[in-house]
Amino acid sequence: MTNLSEKVMRIIFMLSATVSILAVIVICYFLFDQGLPAMVEIGVTNFLTGTLWKPLEGHFGIFPMIVGSIYVTAGAIILGVPVGLLCAIFMAKFCPKRLYGVLKPAVDLLAGIPSIVYGFFALMVIVPVVQDLTGTSGKGILTASIMLAIMILPTIVSVSEASIRAVPESYYEGSLALGATHERSVFFATVPAAKSGIMAGVILGVGRAIGETMAVSMVAGNQPILPDSILSGVRTMTANVIIEMGYAEGLHREALIATAVVLFVFILIINISFSLLKRRDK
Repeated sequence: MTNLSEKVMRIIFMLSATVSILAVIVICYFLFDQGLPAMVEIGVTNFLTGTLWKPLEGHFGIFPMIVGSIYVTAGAIILGVPVGLLCAIFMAKFCPKRLYGVLKPAVDLLAGIPSIVYGFFALMVIVPVVQDLTGTSGKGILTASIMLAIMILPTIVSVSEASIRAVPESYYEGSLALGATHERSVFFATVPAAKSGIMAGVILGVGRAIGETMAVSMVAGNQPILPDSILSGVRTMTANVIIEMGYAEGLHREALIATAVVLFVFILIINISFSLLKRRDK
C-alpha cells in the first residue's frame, strides 16, 4: 500500500512539473511566434533603439519604454530592498513576541492588497505630496518607484525572514561564544548564511516590480519619451501594452506583442544575472 501511494504521488508530482514546463513553453512559443515577425518587419535596431512611439505614423521605437522600466524598477529596488531586508532581520531576530503578532499579519496583509488599490493610494496620497514638494504634476519616476517599493516589501520581507529563521542556531551561538554581540552575530553570522534565500526574495520582488502594470500606469505619467530626471513622466513596457492593446490592430498589435517579448527577455536576463551572482558567491 505504501509503495502504491508513493508511485501515485510520484506520478502526480511529475504531471504537475510537466504542466508547468508546458505552460512556459506555450507562452514562449506564442510570444515569439507573434512578436519576432513584427521586430523583423520594423527592424530590430529601429524597434529597440528608436525613440519615437507613434503607431499611426509608423514609428515603433520602444527605447523610452525600456529606459522607463529600468528607472522605475531600479528606484523600487533602491527604496524597497534595504527597508524590506532590515524589516525581515528585525522580525526574525529583534522583534518582541507581542509586536511580532501584530507586525507579521500586517506584512501578510500588504501582500494580499490588489495592485489597483496601491495605484489609488499612490494617486491620492503620494502624488499630492510629490506635487507639493517639487511643484510638478507629481506623476513620474519617483512616485512610481515609491509605490512599487511599498508593493514589493511583503515579498522581500516574508522570503528573507523565512531564510533568516532557517539558518541553524549554531551559527549565531558560535558567534556569541567568540565574544561578538547580539547585533554583530546577527548581521555578520546569521544574515550572510541566509543570503541565498534573501537573494531569492529580491528576485521575486524585482519580478513583481518590473511586471506591475495597472498601478504604474496610474502614477507614472504615461509619456513615451526619454526622461530627463526622476520627476519626469515615463511609460513602462507593461503600461504600453495594456494602454494600447485594446484598440491596436495589424502591425501595431504585433509591435505590442513584440514589446512583451522584450519584457520577457529582460526578466530572463535579470534572473540569470542573479543566479550567476549567487553561484559566484558560493
